[in-house]
Amino acid sequence: MQPSQVLFQGEALPRALPVCDHYAGTEVRMRKALSLQAELGPVFDITFDCEDGAPVGKEAEHAQLVVDILLSPENQFNRVGVRIHDPSHSCWKSDVATLVGKAGQKIAFVMIPKVESAKQTQTVIDEINRVTKAAGIDREIPVQALIETHGALHDVYAIAALPQIESLSFGLMDFVSAHHGAIPGDAMDRGQFDHPLIARAMLEISAACHAHGKVASHNVCTNINDVSIIESDTLRAKNEFAYTRKWSIHPNQIPVIVKALSPTATDVEIAAAILLAAQEANWGPIQHAGKLHDRASYRYFWTVLQKAHLSGQTIPPAALKLL
Repeated sequence: MQPSQVLFQGEALPRALPVCDHYAGTEVRMRKALSLQAELGPVFDITFDCEDGAPVGKEAEHAQLVVDILLSPENQFNRVGVRIHDPSHSCWKSDVATLVGKAGQKIAFVMIPKVESAKQTQTVIDEINRVTKAAGIDREIPVQALIETHGALHDVYAIAALPQIESLSFGLMDFVSAHHGAIPGDAMDRGQFDHPLIARAMLEISAACHAHGKVASHNVCTNINDVSIIESDTLRAKNEFAYTRKWSIHPNQIPVIVKALSPTATDVEIAAAILLAAQEANWGPIQHAGKLHDRASYRYFWTVLQKAHLSGQTIPPAALKLL
């Protein structure tokens, strides 16, 4: 039997996504992102931004541009999502009508920004599903939500519990701004990890995601050139706050994030050896390198292989069959 059948009996499989989500809002940057994805493979996702990327007054034209690029041969892997306007904006429904109605089969996910509650999030999901059905699309489009308001943080466990939600992202800058100067500006940058209110928010989002098998996605790093800072921020989000995915806002950041959040070759080797030995033991307890392992650790090592596979790493052929 496959590990997914044996190790997760009675519970939903945890969602798995590429570790980097690259945001692009202009035509030049969207096409450049697709070109880079074609070169590197689907080891990172792209989000076409119809919120901050759309010129004011030309929202409809921008949404149509996104549709045209989504449907073009440049979109080779169908790992491109879209960020619509927030639920308080007059254009969010027209965004959904255009994007989902015309390109729903190609959209990897819909990102909803600035949600205020689980109820409001479900309202947007219901509209996405209504348009999906009306367009004759025979799939459920995954949805992601951006947690950047006080209301969303208060409701974060309920939002994470919504079945169609696959990932939650932390909107750092808007969340800091929502405190109206009570949190110093440095918390929008590297100070985020040490400020108690920001650290609490990041932990609440991460904990809610892991409680419901969803992907916790960390916010942007504002530094686009210093590799050491990009790497440090990514590793702190991973190791201290349990984030398994991170936003990118510049092509320079993509390879750094992918490397930092992906398992090492040694991690993959160990995971493969343990899972293959467990399979031989019919998923009973085993010893490996002097340590005892059982189904709890098998679940961990299975997710290591999943992440490695999504990052394009080499996995032993026998272990690859376990995914």
